[in-house]
Amino acid sequence: MSYLFGIILAEPLNAIKVGGVGLGFWFAQQGSIYTFLVLIFFYAKRMNALDIEFDVHED
Repeated sequence: MSYLFGIILAEPLNAIKVGGVGLGFWFAQQGSIYTFLVLIFFYAKRMNALDIEFDVHED
């Protein structure tokens, strides 16, 4: 996220302002953190579904 949105797509994204700074700067600073959090929640939800499917879930 930081590389793609913060470096490669920085110019078009910096036209959009968030909190007084360009969106490209925001992605370079915070984008990877939020992406990582989304991946954690997705992983947890998917693993819970697999646990239920194979009947190894906790009650």
